[in-house]
Amino acid sequence: MTKSLTQNYSVAGYHAKQKLGSRPALLLVDFAQAYFDPDAPLYGGKGCITARKHAITLAEVARASGILVIFTEVKYQPGGIDGGAFYAKVPALSCFDAGQNTQRMADGLSVQSSDLLITKQYPSAFFGTSLASTLQFHKIDTLIIGGLTTSGCVRATCIDSISSGFVTLIAHQACGDRANAPHEANLFDMSAKYADLITTKDVTTYIQACVAA
Repeated sequence: MTKSLTQNYSVAGYHAKQKLGSRPALLLVDFAQAYFDPDAPLYGGKGCITARKHAITLAEVARASGILVIFTEVKYQPGGIDGGAFYAKVPALSCFDAGQNTQRMADGLSVQSSDLLITKQYPSAFFGTSLASTLQFHKIDTLIIGGLTTSGCVRATCIDSISSGFVTLIAHQACGDRANAPHEANLFDMSAKYADLITTKDVTTYIQACVAA
């Protein structure tokens, strides 16, 4: 008899909860204007707009508690010579060419003096960057991730986060995609195998508990 999806995942032990660490950081992935400009090919609509709202809240909460806030941006030399096969595969990545308005940080979010900005050319915030080394130096054990898009750079970063030894949490209300189906499917899969999903409210509670400990 064929098992249902729920039964199948239960037998495998998927969606198990992790033991959270005591030194979290907040990582906000690729909140670029490209996802908020209706004329841009990467425009993400309502899902991205909602994610930005929650990301703004999370950044404020983390800073108020002295938790490291990390932003990523995608930036290419004009023409994408540093974008390799990824840039060749996805023509819309030209939105992230240096100097384009669509490349800049989305309205409502900005990198403050206490924050860290990671510039990348590929999906994962870890690939080809100093992120893992920086987190290890600061003795971060848990990474809270929000960003754009859920099915793309958030997922890639999530997998590399757990692969790098960090307890990984996906702040799912601060994640967005241009369509609900890939958004939900990727949240489900990340929850099953790589991360715990966590609400904005619960991120706040967790961060405050870490600071109070």
